[in-house]
Amino acid sequence: MFVKVCGLSTPESVREAVDAGADAVGFVLTASPREVSPERARELLPLVPQDVKAVGVFRHEPANDAVLVARAAGLTWVQLHGHRTAEDVKAVHDAGMRLIRAVTMGAAPEEFGDLGEDLLLIDAAVPGSGESWDYASVQSRGLGGREWLLAGGLEPGNVSSASAAAGAWGVDVSSGVESSRGVKDLEKVRAFVHAAKA
Repeated sequence: MFVKVCGLSTPESVREAVDAGADAVGFVLTASPREVSPERARELLPLVPQDVKAVGVFRHEPANDAVLVARAAGLTWVQLHGHRTAEDVKAVHDAGMRLIRAVTMGAAPEEFGDLGEDLLLIDAAVPGSGESWDYASVQSRGLGGREWLLAGGLEPGNVSSASAAAGAWGVDVSSGVESSRGVKDLEKVRAFVHAAKA
């Protein structure tokens, strides 16, 4: 099970995610309680081993703008939320970067199609709510053998059952491992990664 821990902002949280066995870590570079500056992300990057993906997360910024900010942060992976097109995917790839394209369960059926992104992320209909939802409903989206991440309302206690119900290749967590909004609970981070990989 591929595991991404998102919204990291301190050396301690990055180290905990990496030591626990996370495959990717996310730095939020858009307006959010978890936002960090490109400079802060660059400071934290040396704590991320080469075999762990470091991802810059963006909401509605144009793809080219996201690429510039991610580059300033020293990142080679970009995660784009919001309605995206094949042109957005191409812009990221043309810049020599890899892309996680995020869609919500409320998106139009065609948005679940393969636009050439490296990974697809499927979030709750209301992203960031931290509420669990009908994870099995993803099965109706016809994702077949694609590599994709499940997100939204996941925490250490439900990640195993949720990912199994959805048939997910990987999982992504942020609020489900926090003690308060934007503040990571290191014990929960470790428990989440271990539960997902068990």
